[in-house]
Amino acid sequence: MSKICFLFSGQGSQKVGMGEDLCRVSLNAKRVFECASDILGFDLLKICCESSAQKLAQTIYSQPAIMAVSLAAWECLKQNQVAPKAVAGHSLGEYAAMVSAGVLTLEDGFRVIRSRAHAMQECAENQQGAMCAIIGISSNVVEKTCLEIDGYVRCVNYNSPLQTVVAGQTNSVKSLAKALEKTARRCIFLKVSSAFHSKFMQPAAEKFEAQIENISFSDPKVSFFSNLTGKKVESGDEIKKMAPRHLTSPVKFVDELLAMQNEGFDSYVELGPGRVLSGLVRQTLDNVKILNVEDEKSLQKTLENL
Repeated sequence: MSKICFLFSGQGSQKVGMGEDLCRVSLNAKRVFECASDILGFDLLKICCESSAQKLAQTIYSQPAIMAVSLAAWECLKQNQVAPKAVAGHSLGEYAAMVSAGVLTLEDGFRVIRSRAHAMQECAENQQGAMCAIIGISSNVVEKTCLEIDGYVRCVNYNSPLQTVVAGQTNSVKSLAKALEKTARRCIFLKVSSAFHSKFMQPAAEKFEAQIENISFSDPKVSFFSNLTGKKVESGDEIKKMAPRHLTSPVKFVDELLAMQNEGFDSYVELGPGRVLSGLVRQTLDNVKILNVEDEKSLQKTLENL
């Protein structure tokens, strides 16, 4: 029998029209968007379906929108009696994972993500910086090269054995990309407004910590794996303490995947727009089943193959 882990999509996976299919086929999925809209103060499904790609990419919209699509997908699987034994997410996706694991209520999940998105967008508007994905060489080589570059640039996303994202001062990130252009397969600058998961996000982390002080985080009801440690975390209080630190710390996605595989998880279902995490799992783990749910077609395929 398969041992299933749900993986929740991260920022950057948004696309116009996402969520519409799921809300059409599931009343529970639609209720996720209604809950989000009540808390956010705007019609989130309308933002997903009718806004421009540029507007949807803004952090204050993209974070709750991706989270809502991810949780709508979760509701669709849940009503079909598909439940995971473990959950995880990539950066933003970790908050949808918290809701699915019972760490946060749906309402508190959107309150938390509203605070996180506003803190990060405000910080990005006041902090210059850049991010770049280095593809085709090991993280050890990227780390070593970071130390040789003038200024501040650090590895911030360990996405797969051959994909590492760096962040830092714009000129330093450019220098790193130039230093690696002959050895890396590709160096891709990300369309972001600041250096996320680096020290540049410290003001956002402090503001976020203050804003979630009165929100309760319960112990997870299924195994919950953390970006911050790359390991399983069993305490809601610990997850809450880690949340602000997550903004300034690397995403240890490779370590998470290996830890889950070591515990026998052999089926990974990505919930949310796109298939970015599915690709990272494919690059990292062998002999596992990889599926995703982002619309009606992918939902049916997943239900047929689990």
